[in-house]
Amino acid sequence: MTTPSALTRPTGVPLTLRLAARLVLLAAFLLSFLPPRRIRAVLEVVRHGAAPASAAQTQSARDAICAVSLFCAGPRGCLPRSLGAALLCRLRGSWPTWCTGVRMVPPFTAHAWVEIDGRLVDEGVPDDYFTRLLTVPPVRRAAR
Repeated sequence: MTTPSALTRPTGVPLTLRLAARLVLLAAFLLSFLPPRRIRAVLEVVRHGAAPASAAQTQSARDAICAVSLFCAGPRGCLPRSLGAALLCRLRGSWPTWCTGVRMVPPFTAHAWVEIDGRLVDEGVPDDYFTRLLTVPPVRRAAR
């Protein structure tokens, strides 16, 4: 038996941001087919030159991705959703921490998300709900 559920899409996302989200979603879906080490390598290159993202920037990017893709708004769209949000932030000059990991309590479930300063962005669970296995944080610039 299945439980009925309805997915909600964020509203009020500006047209230009929705168009940018569609653009990065193509790259996000292509990246999602790569093995984890390749995804990490690509993201480590892409993040260079970007400032650390704020929570508002990351939330805005995540909302835009979910607004243009029903799959990404759903429970099985976590990898392209997180990749798309990170890439959209990068397109706008910033970079969140991109993460993949597993749930802390059984049953085993893999998940991908974006976070800012160790705080999950709009995942609806506590910040320590997942164990991080792979992260791509912003590049911290050395103080001069």
